[in-house]
Order: sequence, then structure tokens, then C-alpha cells
Amino acid sequence: MRGKFIINGDTKEFEFEPKIKLLHLLRDNGYTEVKNGCEEGECGACVILLDGKLVNSCQVLAASAIEHKITTVKGIGNLHEPNPIQQAFVDAGAVQCGFCTPGMVLATYSLLQRNPNPDDDEIKQALDGNLCRCTGYLKIIDAVKLSIEYLNR
Repeated sequence: MRGKFIINGDTKEFEFEPKIKLLHLLRDNGYTEVKNGCEEGECGACVILLDGKLVNSCQVLAASAIEHKITTVKGIGNLHEPNPIQQAFVDAGAVQCGFCTPGMVLATYSLLQRNPNPDDDEIKQALDGNLCRCTGYLKIIDAVKLSIEYLNR
């Protein structure tokens, strides 16, 4: 099977098996910022934005994403020009091992696109489904709050 995908603003064409999940299509083609965690849609390590909606890429058939807009964490900012959310995660010390960070950053990005001033409960709800084994979540919540400050400058 062959299909075109709009990934981080660039159109890419890939050949792939019909049953392949979007997670594996992305990782097999160099998008390693999309992490392979549980492959069951439980951990949030593989989240991406699909047409602006936060989804677990391990639960999406690649074929269903043909011609759709896919945004990974590198699509919102990079090492040299980080998104304010990415910078807030670094500044708040919410990155420790970094495995969950791309998913947490995209979950925060998605939340703040919908609600630029969420309260604590809304932040916790938006991060629900993204597991972290290192930080205990306090620094992650601090990073979301710092993101709000940075975006409101």
C-alpha cells in the first residue's frame, strides 16, 4: 500500500503494509520522537495530533491517516526554536528521562489550544492517559502552569 501524509507541515509518501499502525509507520520513517510504549493506547507515549486532535498513534491504522495532517512534538518546535511549552517543560525540570515528554508536551499543547487558562483539575484531566514513571507529575503540572505564563507574555 502507498500513501501520502502531511507530517509536521511536509508532505511525505510511504509504502507500507495495510495493517501497520501509524506509530510504526512514523517510527520506521525516522519520527522517533513518537515513542513506542505500551502499544495498547494506555500510556500516551505515542500521542500525536491528527488533524489537530490528540490521538494515540498506536491505535490508528496508518491507512486511515492518508492525506491527513499529522503533528509530532517536533512539529511545534525544535531544539533551536522551542515552542514555549517545550521550554517550560525544560525550565520546570519536568523532562527527567524524557520518554513521556513528547506526549506530555503535545497533551499540554492540545489543552492550551482549547483552553488557554485551565485550572488544576482541567490540567490533570488533559494529562490523564499520559503516564510518567519519573517525576511524580508535580513538575509536569508546574510545567503546564509555566507554559501558560510563557504563552501569555
